[in-house]
Amino acid sequence: MTTSSLGKIAVVGSGAVGCYYGGMLAEIGADVHFLMRADLAAVRAGGLTIRTQGKTVHRQVQAHATTAEIGPCDLVIVALKTTANASLDELIPPLLHERTAIVTLQNGLGNEEYLATRWGAERVLGALCFVCLNRTAPGEIVHLDHGTISIGEFGRGLSPRLEALAAALQRAGIEAHPVPNLVTERWRKLVWNIPFNGLAIAAGGATVADVLADPVLRAEARTLMSDVLDGARRLGHEISDEFADFQIERSASMGPYRPSSMIDWQERRPVEIEAIWGEPLRQGQAAGAAMPRLSLLYALLQRLTHTDLLKP
Repeated sequence: MTTSSLGKIAVVGSGAVGCYYGGMLAEIGADVHFLMRADLAAVRAGGLTIRTQGKTVHRQVQAHATTAEIGPCDLVIVALKTTANASLDELIPPLLHERTAIVTLQNGLGNEEYLATRWGAERVLGALCFVCLNRTAPGEIVHLDHGTISIGEFGRGLSPRLEALAAALQRAGIEAHPVPNLVTERWRKLVWNIPFNGLAIAAGGATVADVLADPVLRAEARTLMSDVLDGARRLGHEISDEFADFQIERSASMGPYRPSSMIDWQERRPVEIEAIWGEPLRQGQAAGAAMPRLSLLYALLQRLTHTDLLKP
């Protein structure tokens, strides 16, 4: 299938993740429209720049102030943080026609369910992005490492629209995989997100390199992964211990990468506490997993982020 078969695409949440995946699709000719707020004037004037794997992608893109300006689309990519989900009730409806698909790139658990209850499960897909990205200036994204994305249907197996989206991302130079079980992939992503995003905050601003270099933090990261594996397995998602070890080892190439939750915390923005730590803990414990280290980390993060946001 060609890129044009994706039809008109809207990116809702044009931060580092939304701009990277949307920008790479635009680079191969997809009809991509970006909802932008803070970066709108800069991108309209100077375009979008993505520095990736030794090359620079720069192009003028279709940037809009409202979803009403964008209008109905064939595919909506949701890349907002889960802390902004309440705004989707206003943002999504102008983008829909009767066959519009919605794919969420958000972290954690519960995202597809949130969309499905509002706009129908038949529309919803989810994607898990394992990628190191930073927004370094208005309209400028730096791709530091990795880039894999796994995409699945919500509550369904493989489909033509899923395979078309994965194929388009592959043509854009992104390692994209259509997957038959989206929820299992969400738990696989949590194996990394829970320890590295969480310890980055709990340790006062530790980068990935800091966590790996400190024997105590590295051991804690692996123990947290074991908690996640236990919860996942009790819910029917078989993920091997070797996968957790692989995540530790592959993280070495990230260097002093600042996980996105740590950046939100340092810049005094809301952190995705419930989606990334709270909901996996609740689901795992309901299935019989103790998850003691995750329970402690969740409590610490609740306190740290709440206290920080209350400071003048």
